[in-house]
Amino acid sequence: MRPRHYGNPPSRQNDWKTIKSLVPYLMEFRGRVVLALVFLALAKVANVSVPLVLKEIVDALSLTNATLALPVILLLTYGALRLANSTFGELRDAVFAKVTQRSIRRVALRVFEHLHNLSLRFHLERQTGGMSRDIERGTAGIRFLLNFMLFNILPTILEIGFVAAILLVKYDPWFCIVTLATLVIYVVFTLVVTEWRMIFRRNMNEMDSKANTRAIDSLLNYETVKYFNNEGFEAHRYDETLQSWEKAAVRNQTSLSLLNTGQGAVIAAGVTILMLMAGQGVVRGTMSIGDLVLVNAFLIQLYMPLHFLGFVYREIRHSLADMERMFGLLEAHTEVSDAAGAAELKVSGGAIRFEHVGFSYETRRQILQDVSFEIPAGHKVAVVGASGAGKSTLSRILFRFYDATAGHILIDGQDIRSVTQKSLRRAIGIVPQDTVLFNDTIYYNIAYGRPDATREEIIEAARAAHIDQFVESLPDKYDTMVGERGLKLSGGEKQRVAIARTLLKNPPILVFDEATSALDSRTEKAIQKELQEIATNHTTLVIAHRLSTIMDADQILVMDHGHIVERGTHNELLTRNGAYAHMWALQQQEEEVERLEAVSL
Repeated sequence: MRPRHYGNPPSRQNDWKTIKSLVPYLMEFRGRVVLALVFLALAKVANVSVPLVLKEIVDALSLTNATLALPVILLLTYGALRLANSTFGELRDAVFAKVTQRSIRRVALRVFEHLHNLSLRFHLERQTGGMSRDIERGTAGIRFLLNFMLFNILPTILEIGFVAAILLVKYDPWFCIVTLATLVIYVVFTLVVTEWRMIFRRNMNEMDSKANTRAIDSLLNYETVKYFNNEGFEAHRYDETLQSWEKAAVRNQTSLSLLNTGQGAVIAAGVTILMLMAGQGVVRGTMSIGDLVLVNAFLIQLYMPLHFLGFVYREIRHSLADMERMFGLLEAHTEVSDAAGAAELKVSGGAIRFEHVGFSYETRRQILQDVSFEIPAGHKVAVVGASGAGKSTLSRILFRFYDATAGHILIDGQDIRSVTQKSLRRAIGIVPQDTVLFNDTIYYNIAYGRPDATREEIIEAARAAHIDQFVESLPDKYDTMVGERGLKLSGGEKQRVAIARTLLKNPPILVFDEATSALDSRTEKAIQKELQEIATNHTTLVIAHRLSTIMDADQILVMDHGHIVERGTHNELLTRNGAYAHMWALQQQEEEVERLEAVSL
């Protein structure tokens, strides 16, 4: 399976779009940018002046009385220019450092926030390992792009202009012509070959992201790999991607060697021609030894940044390729968004009403069909049904992980699509069937329900969820690390942590999506008693598998293939002898079998 791509395919237009997207971050510190450019210009003026002073020193020392009167002032000026060049360069870097780091921080934060604003559909389809590598390379690309575009390409072009002007004014025009011709050939060769090489870099990036995705996915599913003894299979899948990466990397390096060889040949040819011309000028007496040294020094000064310019251009193109995928994440469509002028949800009692709600994850598969029901404020409604009946989808669209494709959902008379998502989710607490914890402490995971809660409130929530005794029995107590995705805890322990943090949040509306499914019978009964007490003061939607846990519900909805086929209290539904009564009878039989097996053991 190929890694998921975001945004548009790479193109020159996308490159300019990426560069333009960084301009606002530069404008935030326009004063620092201008000052850095001033230091840059001063550094280049000092650098170009060095060969001019060196020429005067050589010519002065060539005189017969040079040993008696050394050009001390020229030598001091030469040293001062060298110092000025390095000093202004360091000042430039120091002034611009805040611009670079703030830009990286802002872009990374923007991507992070955007990812949290994307719908559940995006996150179900994402490949976490590859996406994290895209962001990592993209932020590194920003640092390189800002520093080298401003402080290498621009100053190199500036220095080439200075040198060409000096050669044109002081010497035969052919010096300037040969110099510029060499530069033009060098730049054209670099551009053409670099563009050809970009496909290898993009292949490297793609294979790198794919390999990282497979590695992260395999490690996150460590236990599953062990269950099926598939370490060799996982290593083979990982190595397949690494082989593709290796081929792309070898092609990338060999093409780089070709580029470097060609660049060196162009520069060597230009330097040889210019030195032959300068040497001939000295022989003819039209140029001094100092002039020969000047031309040679200029060529050396140009050769280094020009050679580096080729490297910088290559790396900038690589950085743009790296940034394409990260900025592509920002172009991912935000499927669920606040309506223009969305108001805050005002909860008075927390009454919920579904009006003819329909929903489908894709057009060919309808999940909910014309679902209508109401949960009065402070009441408890339970939803039961076979797997795939659409029970959990109710909680997802109530929480606006997705928007209903038909009908309306109202809380206290307010359509949830007309209020802000933050205020809606602030009013709802959910304990999901599959609890995933942060790789942090038990305390942190409970406190996540309300980060500003006091320690006493957090411990009280743990007591209410009947997890405090377990936590106190641990060596590190509430400071115990739960591991990646909470894998150091059992399913029941994770579920109780999830219940505790929802209780700590204390919202007016509670949703329990098979919240006690991972608990043993004894713990389940203890927590159910607590949940019953909590539900008396909250509007509660319970999605249940075990019917014995929802006997006290004010109303029970029975769902089948996206429809509500029965509704009523526990006793009313048993009296009707329909789908619910059939499910009840089956579960009673299963529980009886389990009880007999337990007694026999």
